[in-house]
Amino acid sequence: MRILLSSTIFLLLLTVCSVLSNAQNDRFNRIGDNPGAFYGTKQLWNPEFFQGYNKKEGYFEGWYFKMVSADGKHRYAFIPGISLGEDEHAFVQFIDGQTGETNYFRFDINEFYYSSNRFAVWVGPNFFSADSFFVDLGKGDKKILGKGIISNRVEYPVKPFSPGIMGWYRFVPFMECFHGVVSLDHELEGNFLIENQVISFDGGRGYIEKDWGKSMPSAWIWTQSNTFDDGSNTSFMLSVANIPWLGSSFTGFLGFLWVNETLYRFATYTGAKIAELNRNEDQINVLIKEKDFSIEFIGLKGMRGELLAPVAGDMSRTIHESIDAEIRVILRNKKGTILYDGTAKNAGLELVGDPSVLNP
Repeated sequence: MRILLSSTIFLLLLTVCSVLSNAQNDRFNRIGDNPGAFYGTKQLWNPEFFQGYNKKEGYFEGWYFKMVSADGKHRYAFIPGISLGEDEHAFVQFIDGQTGETNYFRFDINEFYYSSNRFAVWVGPNFFSADSFFVDLGKGDKKILGKGIISNRVEYPVKPFSPGIMGWYRFVPFMECFHGVVSLDHELEGNFLIENQVISFDGGRGYIEKDWGKSMPSAWIWTQSNTFDDGSNTSFMLSVANIPWLGSSFTGFLGFLWVNETLYRFATYTGAKIAELNRNEDQINVLIKEKDFSIEFIGLKGMRGELLAPVAGDMSRTIHESIDAEIRVILRNKKGTILYDGTAKNAGLELVGDPSVLNP
């Protein structure tokens, strides 16, 4: 068994060359470095880029890489990021959707590097980008080692006055938290050694998003899946949160449904409304109405794992996430005719904070 694992690790390290070769032409910088002319403009219109190049304190940024194996039996998420608070550091969080087990791997802030040319970051020996990623985390029986190759990525559109899923709120400098979607859906290839088990993600599916700013909201609902039971490349994401605003707050939301090669966008800034929101400890029901369609979402929590979330830049708040939740999404046109009705069993779901502050 030991010989077999050693051979597997050797083969994994050989295949890493294909991941890292694309990074050789990048210019990588540490926080505080000058990333070059026009980087500020580039990162504004490319939300996936590292946004905190000129930040010094009270700031966080993290990317969320979710992956599900082709047979649906394995689902994991990696969250690389930085924390610029009293305890500044870089990190990679890991969650096992099957067991709910999580790990938080810390790195010196000087071990974080970002590319001037695209979304590509190093956190210690771990590399993450929009087309590939490589992880080398933990030791011994807790070793996590592997590479993922991303292909056929569906990007969220960037439009004039709407650079990504935040819409015009992207231009508001005092927002507590910003959100970006790097990949609505993509195909995966690669193998991972996780706790002495070699797992293939060839033919699997993945999703990437990110958050950055000062703190996560006081209360929020978040869900995502792109592994629906009908086998289509349907992808869905919804985030509802309490948003601080000029001394007060409001319930804001954003999301999308990608189905049959059509993107349905719905958000506070598009004029959509939350018609119903009912939540208990383990289940959530939300009905959102747009001008030309409505989205009904029903979610049931699965195995929950503990993750750390930022407060004023410090990763000091504990939240819970499921990535094996069950969700149902129903799309209707304005006449009430069902255009899509799908379920997924490997969904991400977070129900955080006091639900009463989110009531419409």
